[in-house]
Amino acid sequence: MKLKISNRKKKTITRYYKVMLVIIGVVIVVFNDIFGKVEGFVEFIALYFIIIFITIAHWLFKQIKAVIRLKNEKSKTELLHLKSQVNPHFFFNMLNNLYGLVDKDSKKAQKLILKLSDMMRYSIYEGDKDTVLLSEEISYLENYIELHKMRYHKVIDVQFNIDTNNNDYEIMPLLFIILLENAFKHGVENLRENAYVHVYIKAQNSEVNFEIENNFDPSEDKHEEGIGIKNLKRRLELVYPKKHTLTLSITDAIYNAKLNILL
Repeated sequence: MKLKISNRKKKTITRYYKVMLVIIGVVIVVFNDIFGKVEGFVEFIALYFIIIFITIAHWLFKQIKAVIRLKNEKSKTELLHLKSQVNPHFFFNMLNNLYGLVDKDSKKAQKLILKLSDMMRYSIYEGDKDTVLLSEEISYLENYIELHKMRYHKVIDVQFNIDTNNNDYEIMPLLFIILLENAFKHGVENLRENAYVHVYIKAQNSEVNFEIENNFDPSEDKHEEGIGIKNLKRRLELVYPKKHTLTLSITDAIYNAKLNILL
């Protein structure tokens, strides 16, 4: 049967141990002339300083470990907070649309509710995970696109091209949705006709490339960097430090976003 020692007792023992080392050191310094004549004194001094060195090294190791743990916990907390900010305004918009659609077209409203339910389930349960399969993330994006097609009463040119090898990579969840959401919010919503959103995903050799392009009305939207993009950049810094590139560009009335991730 092992004897368990409480953390409080461990701290007390450690404190007494350190005090004892200090007292021994003071005694050695004060009575150096007396002890210096004792046989084996040099060996004792050497052993004493070795113990001191080990004690200091152990203390430094514990301090560094505590700092690293605190930093990791802070990063995890920040990441969870950032994840919780993804998609709220989209869901609010969809619920408002559903409210107006229930009386006009109940069958369409039912389809929208089922799609929205699937997306919310994914956001809550899968979005809380560290990683998800790329195929799951792609399905989530496809559901998002289908919801918007059902929502709008206009023709939209939406192209979703996928080029992947047999490997189903694991990536951070809710990674591409912000860029896709911006394409609809800043582009499709403000254009009465000829609106388009082109998405391309390529995954091979432990590398994932996501590119999205959309047109927009320059008189309606200036494409200033919002909370969503800042959120995405910070999440990428936390999860894929020095393993990603995010390029955002505007040419005339065309917005292009490219995200490359090394896994």
